[in-house]
Amino acid sequence: MNIGGRSTPITGVRAPKLDRRAPKAWTAPEPLFNGKNLDGWEPIGNAANSHWVVQDVELVNTAHGGNLRTIRTFTDFKVHFEANCPDDANSGFYLRGRYEVQLGYEPLANNPPGRRIGSIYGRITPKELPRHPGAWETFDVTLVGRTVTIVRDGVTVIDRKVIDGITGGALDANEGEPGPFYIQGDHTGGLKFRNITVSVPKK
Repeated sequence: MNIGGRSTPITGVRAPKLDRRAPKAWTAPEPLFNGKNLDGWEPIGNAANSHWVVQDVELVNTAHGGNLRTIRTFTDFKVHFEANCPDDANSGFYLRGRYEVQLGYEPLANNPPGRRIGSIYGRITPKELPRHPGAWETFDVTLVGRTVTIVRDGVTVIDRKVIDGITGGALDANEGEPGPFYIQGDHTGGLKFRNITVSVPKK
């Protein structure tokens, strides 16, 4: 590829299949957020730009700013979280730091169904549910290899669908490696999270 008069080599790497069977059993859910402080989490990039705080046992992004990630990384998992997304807000909860579960209540005309709340952003369109801006909603996400299931407020909105590639905002393209969870804070502020837990395959 020629960029600015200079030749830049580009190497294509085939994406890994990640074709794994679901485990026979999962560990008990373990808290990822303790409701007291940001232990186990760190800002991505400039820490001074982060507006993530803990208020009343909730993880709150008080203003548009930086993103937040777990220090730990994960391969296959079941993650549970509760989110409160105000009207006209936009965020995302990233799986392995590469696949975005969209969270947002922007006007419907702003985004097609594949980029609305509960989707794997731009990749998998979810079953549409009534909109509840400003209310707490639950998300239960299972990711094994590339296969994802998302249950929102007790309703399966994505059922064992294959994610065919990373989404915008991914930390990297190393899909065969473990990765963190991360939450977007660089679009809007105002979102709140609580009861974030994870289960992993039982050994």
